[in-house]
Amino acid sequence: MKRPAVFLDRDGCINVEDHYITDIARFRLYPWSVDALRRLQEAGFALVVVTNQGGIAKGLTPVALVEETHALLRRWLAEAGIAIDRIDYCPHHPDSGHPVLSLPCDCRKPEPGMILRAVEELNLDLSRSYVVGDKLSDVALGKNLGVTSLLVRTGFGEKHEGKIVPGDPLAPNAVVD
Repeated sequence: MKRPAVFLDRDGCINVEDHYITDIARFRLYPWSVDALRRLQEAGFALVVVTNQGGIAKGLTPVALVEETHALLRRWLAEAGIAIDRIDYCPHHPDSGHPVLSLPCDCRKPEPGMILRAVEELNLDLSRSYVVGDKLSDVALGKNLGVTSLLVRTGFGEKHEGKIVPGDPLAPNAVVD
């Protein structure tokens, strides 16, 4: 049977927004992140992190640092009994000037590539799934897939909340009651 998922943005949703993480020592979880993820896991949701990492294309963040950050995230959460089912990131950015990484792709949010790959790999039920993030691109990603999106006020969310459609779900952070 297919499971529902919560597709979570990383920066500004799970961890403190730090523009571009250029040093692993700057990677910090919000105080409520572990509890929120545990509650979602206990409710039967697959946990899938989908994150734009345009700092790679801009030369600000090495791929090795992104991978190290994800390994640390997995370790911290595993220590709390939480398993992330998949982490996917988009290394592209249209303004990077990089000959390959500035080209259009299917993975840079709000494009659906990362989620569609997760749905296929993990046998997920999109009709019972959610997208949670702090940017309009996260909200648009959910809408592009017909999935309920939740904009959180953390990270860049507070700056974007006046730009969402009235009635779109909005939350102070990623703790879902």
